[in-house]
Amino acid sequence: MIGVLSLTCAVAVGNIYFPQAVSPLVAAGLGTTPDKAAWVVTATQVGYTLGIFLLVPLGDRLPYRRLLVTLLTASGAALLGAALARSLPQLLAAGVLIGVTTTAAQLIGPMTVGLVPEGRRGAVMGTLLSGSIGGMLLARTFSGALGERFGWRAPYWVAGLVVLCLAVVLARALPATTGAAPAPRGPLRALPLRPLRLLRAEPELRRSGWYQASLFAGFSAMWVCLALLLTGPVYGFGPQALGLVALTGVVTMACTPMAGRFVDRLGPDRVNLVCFLATLAAAAVLAVGARGGTTGLVALVLGTLLLDTAMQCGMVANQARFYALRADSRSALNTAYMTCGYLGGSAGSWLGLQVHRHAGWPGVCVLLALLALPAVDSARRVRAAKREVGFLPAARTSRRFH
Repeated sequence: MIGVLSLTCAVAVGNIYFPQAVSPLVAAGLGTTPDKAAWVVTATQVGYTLGIFLLVPLGDRLPYRRLLVTLLTASGAALLGAALARSLPQLLAAGVLIGVTTTAAQLIGPMTVGLVPEGRRGAVMGTLLSGSIGGMLLARTFSGALGERFGWRAPYWVAGLVVLCLAVVLARALPATTGAAPAPRGPLRALPLRPLRLLRAEPELRRSGWYQASLFAGFSAMWVCLALLLTGPVYGFGPQALGLVALTGVVTMACTPMAGRFVDRLGPDRVNLVCFLATLAAAAVLAVGARGGTTGLVALVLGTLLLDTAMQCGMVANQARFYALRADSRSALNTAYMTCGYLGGSAGSWLGLQVHRHAGWPGVCVLLALLALPAVDSARRVRAAKREVGFLPAARTSRRFH
């Protein structure tokens, strides 16, 4: 069952990222510019943010099986609708619907925490997160190769059919449960407000959300513009090249469990600080990619690997911090955190395209560094303040989440 849930996480997360690799093909197929076609990525992320905010809190109240199956069915239909789009506005609308409905991965994590024994939570959560990372990385490779051979519609067709098959499997295999924690009282229409109340009440949740928004903004800006760089005049590659570069990030899957152990030993604050410093280093390495040739390509591979690792390890640290706050509101906590992250990601995609239009790839690398600098200063100040009062951070409850 854990394998099926991990696969579901991979597919759901992959639906957010695979449009990055086919946006140049979308431009050619729909007769628009690459910059305009890249808006499909932003539209999907905006929809995902809306879905997290509006739908994921329902996990604290409704049976997970019914909610997951409904969302997967709607997501499959939206993907098939995107494959039938005849114009860019139609594809953008379908992208928003895909984002809204493909939030299954954000429900599976809180659900599993409430279903498995405490002694197995660490292994299970590590497996689910590795599945999400694998989906993020492999989706670009899959869509780039498939799209280059059969056209941009092919990845949407295949993803839609896979999601519908998963809906059928989960409808039969998943237990009908609402999780172990008691559901908060009140009408369902009030649930979307719970994440906002938690953000206001929990400073550690706000800090985790801000850190994720900063990292994901730079991450999204880089990836949406990397497709333009690789398929542009500097390299002249096909869409499959983006997927091959992304595939090197499979190393990140091995780093995630290690990050969990570091969080247990050193605390999330120190891990966050190291991740932001790694992001600054990644910006410097990625800037060399503007040179082109073998040197530039090697720099892009190393820089994307460093940035991917920094973002995923930062997410582990953030989750260790906020999941320990309230056991009865895990879905709402995750909603608040991921909404912050994807608002940052959506803004980063938009900013990246604007900067790329005026300053090219070097400007995108500068943007990545500028997004990380305030968080570096914040993480450094927090650690210094805790050290002054003699508090040594120890994420004692975080082991179960990695």
